[in-house]
Amino acid sequence: MTIVTGAAAYFIIWWITLFMVLPFGVQSDRNVQEGNDLGAPTKHRILFKMGINTIIATALWLVVFIIDVYDIISIQDLTPSDRQAY
Repeated sequence: MTIVTGAAAYFIIWWITLFMVLPFGVQSDRNVQEGNDLGAPTKHRILFKMGINTIIATALWLVVFIIDVYDIISIQDLTPSDRQAY
């Protein structure tokens, strides 16, 4: 895995996990004022969520990196071996 490929994989993993982490701990405001959205959270805690997301994304990226470096799973393992050539 080159540096560019590793960075691209980390970027994709980070964004996917961000969408999984964003809903954690969301509580709607009970005293909604006019003009405010009913689903808007009272405290978004975005920096905390980004920190948790970075930890999770780094752990997942390390798994992908180890699988790639040690060839635990290769592309040939993912393709069916009983396919007939056309």
